Amino acid sequence: MKIGVVDYKAGNLKSVETALKYLKANFIISGNSRDLAGCGKIIFPGVGEALSAMNVLNKSGLAAFMKNSFASDIPILGICLGSQIVLDTSDENNAVCLGLVPGRAVRFTKTSGLKIPHMGWNQVEIIRDHYIFNGVPDNSSFYFVHSYYPAPQSSNDVVAVTEYGKTFSSVFTSRNLVAVQFHPEKSGETGLQMLLNFIKH
Repeated sequence: MKIGVVDYKAGNLKSVETALKYLKANFIISGNSRDLAGCGKIIFPGVGEALSAMNVLNKSGLAAFMKNSFASDIPILGICLGSQIVLDTSDENNAVCLGLVPGRAVRFTKTSGLKIPHMGWNQVEIIRDHYIFNGVPDNSSFYFVHSYYPAPQSSNDVVAVTEYGKTFSSVFTSRNLVAVQFHPEKSGETGLQMLLNFIKH
């Protein structure tokens, strides 16, 4: 089954490409919805600013493609910015996002000693079973870089949480979509295991 990696000019895709090549995945990277249309799974990565990313998605037709893919039950993995803009809105420049999952991306508030962006390795606590964590120990550490965090409307959508000044949803799911705030492709063996779980599921 071919995996489509969505290129919407939001960050460097090289690390995702390198990880997928290492895992010997059958994949294509494209910003053209016609190229991605035949893919059986979608990886939706991203680094950058929510509003500008949504502008690219809307102008390119990729926003409609993502909505259609979700509605068609095609498995989707959102990574970093891709885990935020699948929600309804982002506090980042009041961006209206894809609306695949009810909720919004919220900016971290500054507290004593808390640096923004949240950058580096941090633990992820699994709070309910999901295939994405098959073979991944609870409280494993993953690599984060973000100033906003996903806040799904329903607590039932939350799969795992992380502590950074507050407890936030670092992994959530809805139907055929699973979204991770961290970068599995930059998180060593445990991150590669998560990508492999998505590929093989």
